[in-house]
Amino acid sequence: MKPFLSVFLLFTLIISSPTLAVNPGKGAEIFKANCAVCHSSGRNVIVAYKTLKKEALAKYLKGFNQNAEAAVVAQITHGKNAMPSFKGYLNPAEIETVAAYVVEQTEKNWSKVAQK
Repeated sequence: MKPFLSVFLLFTLIISSPTLAVNPGKGAEIFKANCAVCHSSGRNVIVAYKTLKKEALAKYLKGFNQNAEAAVVAQITHGKNAMPSFKGYLNPAEIETVAAYVVEQTEKNWSKVAQK
């Protein structure tokens, strides 16, 4: 009975995990609709040197080196300086999804994203 209970609890935790609600394919769509105006192809049209490139995020985004996705989620949720908060505009799952997309693109140096 104990092994069954352990497997059941593990399965329940995995299924109910909020990170599994993230739809990586949707991240690009959310980014294009909400972020690309200022951050097309990982750039920043407001503050040019604060791009979404990995080096800039590591330098300017608190906690990025420890947990990149959590740091991006916090930035999107709360905003800072010229960046507005998207809390209340995007739901938590959408924020997690677009954050996962941003982190994925930083790892690729935004090379697969069409330059506009």
